[in-house]
Amino acid sequence: MVKKILLLGSGELGKEFVIAAKRLGQKVIAVDSYAGAPAMQVADECEVINMLDGSALDAVVARHKPDIIVPEVEAIRTERFYDYERSGITVIPSAKAVNFTMNRRAIRDLAAKELGLRTANYRYAKTLDEARAAVSEVGIPCVMKPLMSSSGKGQSYIRKTDDLEKAWTAAIEKGRGDSHEVIIEAFVPFDSEITLLTVTQQNGETLFCAPIGHHQERGDYQESWQPAAVSAECVEQAKEMAAKVTKALGGPGIWGVEFFVCKDGVVFSELSPRPHDTGMVTMAGTQNLSEFELHARAVLGLPIAEIRQQKAGASAVVLGTETFENPDYTGVEKVLANPYADVRIFGKPLSRPYRRMGVVLLQAEGNEGVGELQTRARELADMVQVVRKN
Repeated sequence: MVKKILLLGSGELGKEFVIAAKRLGQKVIAVDSYAGAPAMQVADECEVINMLDGSALDAVVARHKPDIIVPEVEAIRTERFYDYERSGITVIPSAKAVNFTMNRRAIRDLAAKELGLRTANYRYAKTLDEARAAVSEVGIPCVMKPLMSSSGKGQSYIRKTDDLEKAWTAAIEKGRGDSHEVIIEAFVPFDSEITLLTVTQQNGETLFCAPIGHHQERGDYQESWQPAAVSAECVEQAKEMAAKVTKALGGPGIWGVEFFVCKDGVVFSELSPRPHDTGMVTMAGTQNLSEFELHARAVLGLPIAEIRQQKAGASAVVLGTETFENPDYTGVEKVLANPYADVRIFGKPLSRPYRRMGVVLLQAEGNEGVGELQTRARELADMVQVVRKN
């Protein structure tokens, strides 16, 4: 029953996964590129390495001899996972899944070309001239993203030709890994965006959480709510697409599958093979098991009897506004004075502008709509300020 888990990436999502795994008696080694990362604060052991250094990654794996490797970020030398898998280590969800989903080219080509899922029109570019040609083909407005990035880093909207060069520079400078290639996507005229948390099991059927609506700024999640107001037909389309792509990639765990909801159906957007930032709303008690508890059970091959939607809920992030070390927080007591609210302070040792430093969670008191919950959650989150210590 007890496994040694090597967690690669130790941010706020990793921290909640460690807590869920520890509740099930597991041993976890948290790894990241800087000391004091959130998951390190609750893990059994920790390591600080550059995970893009294959030799350093090999050394950590050899030293700890884990039973399971759980990636939490993109900036990892993921091709090493195939060797780890062949040596008998379980990679979550699988070496193939991690390699495909950490690279937008691989996952987009799988979804659009191999599985025939509906996606935005897209092109790739390795040079600025290729990017100009790609934008000409997909049309303006469009979106440019690095092939490897997360939380909106390096993502830009191109609304006029003059935006292109600046978008190219941002994508190349802020992308993760050693890829110097971008994807250009035609803008999809959508009504809303949703995340469909999808759980694949070692022994059991694929399960789905109620759809999660979310709001982004600078390509990064700011607010989320569950359940999202989406037609039953669109939810079924999303489930069918999510089941296809997760089956093609293989392996157990929770997946954050993102879709655009349009007037004529859903469009596949992106996929993360791990807990999703928008899914932090599940910690508000919206369902019987949070996304982190679901991931821990799936990783360990434990049964998930059902995913039961219990109440509506919303989340809103707490952002840093300045750069400084060892931040403090004010206003937490104001949030917790609300009997239906909770707050998570991530414990990051460095604050900087727009960095997620915490999240406020709000559960519905009765049958109020998610629109009202969104407003109240944002108001509560605005009460929490990231400040310098006196």
